[in-house]
Amino acid sequence: MPQENKREISLPMALVPVFFLIAALSTYILVLKLEDLPVIPIIIGIVVAAVVAAFHGFSWNFLEKSMIHGITLAMNAVLILMSIGSLIGTWMLGGVVPSMIYYGLQLLSPSIFLVAALLICSIVSLGTGSSWSTAGTVGVALIAIGGGLGIPLPMVAGAVISGAYFGDKMSPLSDTTNLAPAVAGTDLFTHIGHMVYTTAPGYIIALVLYGLLGLQFSGEHIDTASLQNIFGVLEGNFAINPILLLAPVVVIAMVVLKIPALPAIITGSALGGVFAMVFQSRSLAEVINAAYDYSKFFSIDTGSEQLDSLLNNGGIVGMMETIALIICALSFGGIMERTGMLKTMAAALLKRAKSTGSLVATTIFSCIAMNIVAAEQYMAIVIPGRMYKEAYDERGLHPKNLSRALEDSATLTSPLIPWNTCGAFMAATLGVSPLLYLPWAFVNLSNPIISIIYGYTGFTMDKVEEVAGSADTEESDDGPPAA
Repeated sequence: MPQENKREISLPMALVPVFFLIAALSTYILVLKLEDLPVIPIIIGIVVAAVVAAFHGFSWNFLEKSMIHGITLAMNAVLILMSIGSLIGTWMLGGVVPSMIYYGLQLLSPSIFLVAALLICSIVSLGTGSSWSTAGTVGVALIAIGGGLGIPLPMVAGAVISGAYFGDKMSPLSDTTNLAPAVAGTDLFTHIGHMVYTTAPGYIIALVLYGLLGLQFSGEHIDTASLQNIFGVLEGNFAINPILLLAPVVVIAMVVLKIPALPAIITGSALGGVFAMVFQSRSLAEVINAAYDYSKFFSIDTGSEQLDSLLNNGGIVGMMETIALIICALSFGGIMERTGMLKTMAAALLKRAKSTGSLVATTIFSCIAMNIVAAEQYMAIVIPGRMYKEAYDERGLHPKNLSRALEDSATLTSPLIPWNTCGAFMAATLGVSPLLYLPWAFVNLSNPIISIIYGYTGFTMDKVEEVAGSADTEESDDGPPAA
């Protein structure tokens, strides 16, 4: 796409859309206290970015094509998200997710409560791809049980957050896990595989620390009333069966075998539908309804708003709000990138990034700063991702290094900031301020540090090979030239 700018956009002018975006998001979240995804504030940012670009000589035709270019970066993620919505719907109807919750809760033991909390939340979030749903269901139960045991609630919340965001980061069903590689220019399974190098050590550190902390609670007894209530609801509404756990096993196996994400997810969705008909005695029409919009056709009243939010969730329609946010965010990024505003900001930030390590560190801190000022993890992925993509390419670094850095920072630090949408949700759901559970969220704290260490040591910082480089060029997320 040819550049049409008449004048180079200076750094102060390039920052104007960012400042307006921050102001709009802050007003939306902190002043108006609106709880929906902040699509409108991002649209305001798009308008301001377009005005600034037009002032510097960019035509509307160019800006429109820039937005379309930005949106094309997310098309693969959008298709996957729609498939994920279908999968969650059929897994709910088929009893797959309820069975995961049921058997996960069986791991509870007083002497290893914090470790169990981490494992349970990890299992559920890996299966659903949603940190919010995990925290809003088993997280709430774990908070109640931990309080009854006398375990400090910030510790329990830290373990819940660590497990929930481990799955949010590593599950192929997660929206951020699909968005990060789309922005960076790599594929989903390559991205997940590369994240293992930073996530596994952080997870092991968390297991050890929670195990050590849990020793002081050995010998305590769990008040099982909350658990029995959940078990009763699950058994009363679903046929719980260990065979149902084959659905996530099949999807994970396909991931390991590097089968493309879309076929793997669609297979998992179909398997959930089969389980719904075989084990839950549901009709084909009900399976189709669940895949499209689960909450419209099915409703379970457990008496717990948090548990209902998960058990009444799923379907393609449920993903549309997230898709709208992603499309708007990438439209904003498309204008900022194609008009050179991101490049101007990146140049200012990259002046001190003289090595691979400093480049990774700059990426990490930029994502954290975006989580703080923009209060939205999607923006913390999209904006730095587009800003630094060229710098990683120039150093010959594989795009998976960038996508990993984005997730190690943007995804994992979002619940640690009280005014971020994720931090606000977790505080309201778990009843613990992010500032209190922050020191105990070991997975979230360790990953950015490990990522920076890898950057400076060069460990797992893979280069683009010649053959891979040719393939990446052909399949670049830059998309086809505009007509």
